Amino acid sequence: MIVSKLFRWSECRAVAVVAGLLALGSSAYVHSSERVMDTLQVHGFLSQALVITDDNNFFGSSSEDEGSFEFTEVGLNASLRPHQDVLLAAQVLSRRAGGDSSDAQPKLDYGLIDYQMLSDQKRTFGIQLGRIKNPFGFYNQTRDVAFTRPSILLPQSIYFDRTRSLALTGDGVTLYLEERLDSGVVRGQVGLGEPQAGDDLNQTLQLHRIQGSFDPQQSAIAQVRYEHDAGRIVAALSHANVRSKINSRYPDVGDGDFYFRPWIFSLQYNQELWSVTAEYALRRSGLKNFNQPPLNFDTTGESWYLQYTRRFYDDWQWLVRYDSLTSNRSDPSGKNFEANGRGPAHSQFADDLTFGLQWTPHPQVMIAGEYHHVDGTAWLPSQDNSNSSETSKHWNMWLFQLSLRF
Repeated sequence: MIVSKLFRWSECRAVAVVAGLLALGSSAYVHSSERVMDTLQVHGFLSQALVITDDNNFFGSSSEDEGSFEFTEVGLNASLRPHQDVLLAAQVLSRRAGGDSSDAQPKLDYGLIDYQMLSDQKRTFGIQLGRIKNPFGFYNQTRDVAFTRPSILLPQSIYFDRTRSLALTGDGVTLYLEERLDSGVVRGQVGLGEPQAGDDLNQTLQLHRIQGSFDPQQSAIAQVRYEHDAGRIVAALSHANVRSKINSRYPDVGDGDFYFRPWIFSLQYNQELWSVTAEYALRRSGLKNFNQPPLNFDTTGESWYLQYTRRFYDDWQWLVRYDSLTSNRSDPSGKNFEANGRGPAHSQFADDLTFGLQWTPHPQVMIAGEYHHVDGTAWLPSQDNSNSSETSKHWNMWLFQLSLRF
């Protein structure tokens, strides 16, 4: 199964489509129901973390008392093949990462029908419809499953948790093509649909100033990925053009538009016992068409990280990573941002040195720990740090996590 993809209707409509497709698949193949049910797979996972910081807060009040336990991920997924060319798959996710306890309410993470119109020894061509994970960099499509991450936290310069709803999933349609060559495999996919825009994006853009709300517009995302020599070298290029109307309650402000146009370049080299991974992103984003010019802006941010992982014994892995984020390439130090009274300079960048360790004593159990030394606060969640002027430029974070799966 190629679990990649795109963008949004309302959650009710997405659930209705998936339910209808499940019913269609069941009725079409009722005569072979036993054979169909043999293809049913159900899996789940649970992760609980402890976050401790010396300054600033991350995923709850992590700088107080014994830290924060407000980082929990629980998921349940199922897939079914009513026909050899058709796959139905869905996952429900409950995730709390600081904020209010209501954030942990279970939600449809993805739900789709995958139809392979062509599949032979040389190529596979198919279409997916529903709520789909976006093909964004190396890790976005599986980012909520701890066993698929190289560390407890993914590089925050690329895989933002403070605005994760925008990049995570969407409701729409995606076409994918896989070409198997003598030297490797080329995979391409392109999707159209409506992006999600949760409260995290609202808080980051500070739309409370205008009592604004998002009305997602038709958007697109695409990725080309090449795996050479059975995955020894992996390279990918991802791009998206995300658009949303912002409706304001104030007539003098008027309605405006939000846009987000990232490019991500990904490269990985793998050996039996070690891997080197690097990703680089340029992110153009902004607001436009508001009646009050100060609300409009256009910025290009820059992100990159370099990561080395080493596997030893049969069930241990350690990691070292340097992760760098600049919110605005025209003001990398944030001095102009601070001079204009918009907040502290260190809120516009973040350089993170990370050391991590993972132990998998059983295929269904993983214990992990990691340390972050951070200069800057650009990726701190705003819901955990309501007053950016009170945050510290230099800070440290320790994370410990237990993860289970079945």
